[in-house]
Amino acid sequence: MDFKKHLETAWNLTLKFLAPLVFMTLVMFILWILTLGILAPVTMAGYMQSILLMVRDGREPKIQDLFSQMKLFLPLLGFGIVVFIITMIGFILLVLPGIIISLAVSFVCLYMLPLMTDKKLGLIEAIKESFSMTTHDVLIDQLLVFILFMGISAVGSAVFIGVLFTQPLATIFLLSVYEEKTNKPVQQKDI
Repeated sequence: MDFKKHLETAWNLTLKFLAPLVFMTLVMFILWILTLGILAPVTMAGYMQSILLMVRDGREPKIQDLFSQMKLFLPLLGFGIVVFIITMIGFILLVLPGIIISLAVSFVCLYMLPLMTDKKLGLIEAIKESFSMTTHDVLIDQLLVFILFMGISAVGSAVFIGVLFTQPLATIFLLSVYEEKTNKPVQQKDI
């Protein structure tokens, strides 16, 4: 896997669409705060689909795209509640199982949202396909993708303003890899 190409694609597209990406990310985080996280999964699905269309077609992301995947609200809410309960049980038993569970779910479900929005897969099918995509290729490559995605996101989370820039960068990187894994070459348009 050519990590340099994916990072360059992410950097160039982030710079090209900086203002719309920052505004869309800001609105998404404000919605998460106002709804106490209830809209987080479904707005993240809309966010990823909007950025996927930007990566694939050069389409400018729009704030209203955050609400484009509302049909996934109930499945994603149910999935989030189940994962939360299992993770909390892990933290109650000992802290380490909770950390392991959250990292394992994050890794296995790395491509779940793009698969649900792009391929129109159901929740279970998307989890199975995401599991397949993360474990059946070169595992080291997928671990590096996961570490880079989480690392870029975490660096920005240290300062609220930073997350407005690093979250789009990390998401574009992940979706660039997703495009390669689904055998659709990423085309950089007028970057």
